[in-house]
Amino acid sequence: MSNEHIQDRAAGAIMGAFIGDALGLGPHWYYDLDELRRDYGDWIDEYTDPKPGRYHSGLKAGQLSQAGFILTLMVRSLVDCGKYDAEDFCRRLDEELFPFLDGKPFSGPGGYTSQSIRDAWRKRVERKLPWGQIGGHADTTEAIERTLAIAVRYAMNPAKLAVAIAGNTVLTQSDDTIVSMTVAFGAALGLLVQGEPFDRNLSGKLMALVKSGDLPFHAVTHGNLEPPRPGDPDPPRAGRFASPDALLTPSYMASAAADPDIRIEPAWKVSLVYGMPCAIYHMLPAAYYLAARFHDNFESAVLHSVNGGGQNQARTIITGTLVGAQTGLSGIPRRFIDGLESGELLKALAMELALQLTDL
Repeated sequence: MSNEHIQDRAAGAIMGAFIGDALGLGPHWYYDLDELRRDYGDWIDEYTDPKPGRYHSGLKAGQLSQAGFILTLMVRSLVDCGKYDAEDFCRRLDEELFPFLDGKPFSGPGGYTSQSIRDAWRKRVERKLPWGQIGGHADTTEAIERTLAIAVRYAMNPAKLAVAIAGNTVLTQSDDTIVSMTVAFGAALGLLVQGEPFDRNLSGKLMALVKSGDLPFHAVTHGNLEPPRPGDPDPPRAGRFASPDALLTPSYMASAAADPDIRIEPAWKVSLVYGMPCAIYHMLPAAYYLAARFHDNFESAVLHSVNGGGQNQARTIITGTLVGAQTGLSGIPRRFIDGLESGELLKALAMELALQLTDL
């Protein structure tokens, strides 16, 4: 695949995440779908204002939440430094985010601060702990929502991708299972940016990177999950993470999406099948399913995601980046960029990051 096409996919992945974040701003965290439909109608198909008293009350349609704000900090850090620089990114959090927080849910840019970031703020600001000692145990996709930019930056170098994403994740989320799922997501996104299809073979390609030593996962089996052979060392490839299962999830979801005997209709009900809550083990299967099913239709993917309710903002950030990596920036309908606050500036930033993919 040409550099031009890879860069289009890279920019599409970044813009897909920004668009997903803004789409979720208004109807974020409705667990009562009747209430969601009452407030926003039968089908949400555009950016919407948050209702008074809701999570992002006071913001306007097309604006970014705090997740989008943090993602912007990450992309700017990557662009300015030309690489992932942990010190630079942490400095940006210290100077551009934390001074505007107070440890309460409704503070700072974006209208709502996640539990994970509130916990990091308390340890960093109130307790004066150094970076490296503030990671908490939130089981959300909070780190994915920023490290997706690292995955894009190092899409062509899975080993660097894994190290950088793992290092950034533990800044705020220290649970090893969450770290492994975050790294696995980034590795899958990296392959999509390279041009690999989101199908039943994607996980096999990820496992090949484990066997080559590029991804730090433990692997006992051979080939297509075949058992170890007599005389093999235990394990054939040891890594930081105890299990490679997080790498296998994408292809199971892709297989389900392609199987004519397995239909989730309408597709927004994926939130009911895999769960509406915030935890990463609800979010990733739903996003993987939508991204595989609507691999060539950005609009359908993100709209079915946001209309599923619950933690639809995180789900749509993740779905948006996965599908944007497949359609490319050129495949994202123009109206989603036009309706995004500072859409042209964010697009230019995404394209700057995409240009770095040839400089590894």
